[in-house]
Amino acid sequence: MLIPRKYISLITIVLTLLFVSSCKATHSKKIEPSLVKEHIFTKKIIQIARNYKGVPYKSGGNDIRGLDCSGLICLVYKEIGIKLPRTSWQQSDFFPAINLPNIQKGDLVFFVTIGSDISHAGIVTEVISEDNIRFIHASTSKGVIEDNMMTNYWKSRFARVCRPTYPNTLAP
Repeated sequence: MLIPRKYISLITIVLTLLFVSSCKATHSKKIEPSLVKEHIFTKKIIQIARNYKGVPYKSGGNDIRGLDCSGLICLVYKEIGIKLPRTSWQQSDFFPAINLPNIQKGDLVFFVTIGSDISHAGIVTEVISEDNIRFIHASTSKGVIEDNMMTNYWKSRFARVCRPTYPNTLAP
């Protein structure tokens, strides 16, 4: 029996959520910062993204007058010399996907908020615990903000996490 493509991502999300929620610990597990290898660009990308906090949301926006989620990511990466695709679903295919338990600062996270395709994106800014993973994104109601992606709202819409790769020729 073949499973229709549109259900494969849904099944993947459900299985990921079951895996994440099946932890035996009754409290949040602290992730040791020393165990996470941080790329030289990670700090710069987060710093640039945070400079846009408070910029209002604008569908299709890609400058300080207004940003949408993929516009924020494009603008941040443009500042370090990397041109990314403009839409969140195209961005989700640009860098290699990784498993959620391996998430780190600087990773890109993608969500299905409308329909069945990826429609929202953000940049991980902090991994505090398995229940508190902060990301910066352009919220339609609040503009560019940081949120916890492990809330019920974001967990239920989570689609993919991708690890950026950087050319050796770029200088931070």
